[in-house]
Amino acid sequence: MDVLIIGGGLGGLTAALDLRDRGYSVTVVERQHYPFHRVCGEYISNEVLPYLRRLDADPAELRPTRITRFQLSSPAGRTLSAPLDMGGFGISRFALDYHLAGLAEARGVVVLQRTTVAAVAYASATDSHITTLADGQQLEARVVLGAFGKRSALDRQLQRPFFQQRSPYLGVKHHLRLDYPTDQIALHNFEDGYAGISAVEDGRYCFCYLTTRHNLKQQGTIAALEQNVLARNPHLRRILETAEFLYPQPEVINEISFAPKSCVEDHMLLCGDAAGLITPLCGNGMAMAIHGAYLASTHLHEFLQGRITRTTLETRYRHSWQAQFGQRLQVGRLVQGLFGRPVLSEAVVGGLRHWQDGVQALMRRTHGTAF
Repeated sequence: MDVLIIGGGLGGLTAALDLRDRGYSVTVVERQHYPFHRVCGEYISNEVLPYLRRLDADPAELRPTRITRFQLSSPAGRTLSAPLDMGGFGISRFALDYHLAGLAEARGVVVLQRTTVAAVAYASATDSHITTLADGQQLEARVVLGAFGKRSALDRQLQRPFFQQRSPYLGVKHHLRLDYPTDQIALHNFEDGYAGISAVEDGRYCFCYLTTRHNLKQQGTIAALEQNVLARNPHLRRILETAEFLYPQPEVINEISFAPKSCVEDHMLLCGDAAGLITPLCGNGMAMAIHGAYLASTHLHEFLQGRITRTTLETRYRHSWQAQFGQRLQVGRLVQGLFGRPVLSEAVVGGLRHWQDGVQALMRRTHGTAF
């Protein structure tokens, strides 16, 4: 085959659609079965819409919510608000990933679900990759695109530096129903963490937060953490006390790392969270995954057409990825350091309330432009 994509999330599926539209044989390997939930803020900047429409994958038929406003609160409940210059939309990964996977299969992409990759090896003799699945089957592809998310067993196999270090962060996601604005994405700070809430399709809301293992260990359970820590912020207390929780248990992911990552490993291009994760406080990770798929597909096309060598492919992709996302990730890590600690959070929110230009400048530095 021409292209094997490991991971059927936003990056993997949009790259599959793009490369299939260019005429290549594409296989996607996904370890779960669609539809399923992921720990994700479920807000996407409108910067991706021109690209999705070019792929005939406009999410409009899923009836996403239109989001035009941003709100930020300190742990004590002080708020600042600002318009979103470009705006965005809210859609669940449950719906969007399922939709994109269906489009991919309808166009001839092979989507292997409930399938796990055990190992990937580059074969210099054939200038190709051999991918071994958990059942022992081997697949050979001219190129492999890794879109396997925040943390994978493949990261261990590739001996990636971030995987060797413990990360203190964990993420929790609920879906809710409540009386809340549908056109606003809000980020509410609490001690050692922050929570985002925004509307998705069908009158539901995504409520997703990042905190530390230490915070959870002190409280014992997620329910106690929410009651004793998150609820000290009055905006979060209102959500937790009035919302209807739609699922018995939240989605949880541990060991989330925001450390720098490489976008090329063992001649395999990486995109989405596998290549670098922006802090939830800055949002827009979903748009970055889709944009990364566009960059990877563009450069892979040049290679598969024989116009550039593999060395040039990797060099150009690294340069494009860094130019597009490097500053956004740096700003994200900087901004994250300003929040989560009550005293500093109060000071920052208090100062930004009177500096709207600063708020807009920060948002622009963590968002891209239409492509």
